[in-house]
Amino acid sequence: MGVEEKLPPGVLLTTVEGVAGYFRKASFWPATFGLACCAIEMMTSGAPRYDLGRFGMEVFRASPRQADLMIVAGRVSQKMAPVLRQIYDQMVGPKWVLAMGVCASSGGMFNNYAIVQGVDHIVPVDMYLPGCPPRPEMLIDAILKLHDQVQHTKLGANRAAEIVEVETEALNALPTSEMKGLLRG
Repeated sequence: MGVEEKLPPGVLLTTVEGVAGYFRKASFWPATFGLACCAIEMMTSGAPRYDLGRFGMEVFRASPRQADLMIVAGRVSQKMAPVLRQIYDQMVGPKWVLAMGVCASSGGMFNNYAIVQGVDHIVPVDMYLPGCPPRPEMLIDAILKLHDQVQHTKLGANRAAEIVEVETEALNALPTSEMKGLLRG
């Protein structure tokens, strides 16, 4: 016989992390950072047909001080990289970054000196969205996956321990150059 059975109907038990995660995931305020053709798909996802407003993202913020999600849509040039970093630094914390499209994720077909070969060289990326350009449905799916990631983010000392654990795991990971021919399952 647990505590749950002694409570009156309509009473829920949860943790502060659970409640905070639920409210954070339901109130993303994205910053507009459309750089190329992916930006058209990002704008389409906010239109009535796809309606990002269903997920609490009605307005794309023009000011980074009002945003907590940066969707980098398109290729990032070397000239734009410092601007991207400045906008990221001005965003309120906690903040998340979604790299939309193959150009933002890895430089895409533009393998030259003028294009940054992946936005993760400038800002930490939480979610990568492949495609050239990715469809609005794919962007919505990536945002929902980011919602799940944000909802289960720990707080306080638990978050600090989680960050140390993730960084240690990343440092101990097998380099990709040594992964040739390995099957993962």
